Amino acid sequence: MTQLNVAVLANLKKNAPRFPGMPEDYWADLDSEHTVETIADALRGRGHNVTFLEGDLTLFDRLREARPDICFNICEGHFGDSREAHVPSILEMLRIPYTGSKVLTLALALDKPMTKRVLTFHSLPTPPFQVFERTNEPLDPELTFPLFVKPSRQGTGMGISPQSVVYDEGQLRAQIDVLLKAYSEPVLVERFISGPDVTVGVVGNLVPPVAWRLPEDEEAPRVHRGLHFLPPLQIDLGKYADEEAGIYTNRAKVDLADDLTYICPAQLDPDLVEELNWLTAATFRVTGCLDVARVDFRLDEAEGKPYILEINPLPGLAPGISDLVIEARAEGLDHAELVNMIMDAALERYDMA
Repeated sequence: MTQLNVAVLANLKKNAPRFPGMPEDYWADLDSEHTVETIADALRGRGHNVTFLEGDLTLFDRLREARPDICFNICEGHFGDSREAHVPSILEMLRIPYTGSKVLTLALALDKPMTKRVLTFHSLPTPPFQVFERTNEPLDPELTFPLFVKPSRQGTGMGISPQSVVYDEGQLRAQIDVLLKAYSEPVLVERFISGPDVTVGVVGNLVPPVAWRLPEDEEAPRVHRGLHFLPPLQIDLGKYADEEAGIYTNRAKVDLADDLTYICPAQLDPDLVEELNWLTAATFRVTGCLDVARVDFRLDEAEGKPYILEINPLPGLAPGISDLVIEARAEGLDHAELVNMIMDAALERYDMA
């Protein structure tokens, strides 16, 4: 393989801005130095020259100085409705190739209600929902309790706690008020799906030509073609099930990550796994993802039906604890192999392989 100059782009937690009244979990989705170093080492293992650049206001000038052949992008951004799209926008301006999804997809996927509108348009199963910009907006009569309340544009379970599941109007209004004040963004309220959390990671790219729609006249294998599905992962909260109200909270994802049980591959019927893979491919397709993504589901206990909660086109790559990393390990792929699978997908897409 040709030796390339690669820049790893990330936002480190230690360098994140601070401001008065900031919620404790506000920068939960940013990365550690260990994660960045491990990604860089994986790429160096393939013979590439690797440098790290912080995805902040200095990035534009530093990219012009470094002149990388390609960037490995995991930047979450700091501020704004489309913060995950900021760094890719700069890369597009400078015409520098990069791993992962492009500007529009990253802006779309960060906005959970907008993503759900796209899924609904394509008849993909996602819980019914409503968006609140004020605490006293009337509840849609078609939404019945219990409901789930979360910020519209946060990742890593930010803003999700045992209080996220509400059973009456009083609890609903209180939780909406808390989130509006904490995150200064609209609040997503959706029907609570009682059942296990399952996530499916995918690496690769759909073989073109691919439209941003679901084909009505193609067989499922063609929809899948070009994608590598990792084994489905089910989160078992174990001894924290009652404490965290049976949901995958921010605390569970961050503080308790080393103490949870991750069942991977999840013990699911093969037909259900195939359905989850098809829904993952469909979600990947209609949102325009590239190279890597993770789709989060809840399996309805009563119906046995999977519901799509969201898609993450910038899934975490923290060694040992990120969902995608755990799924890869269950398939026998170590962290370095996963990183280079993502890089290989991008290099092939840019005809740089």
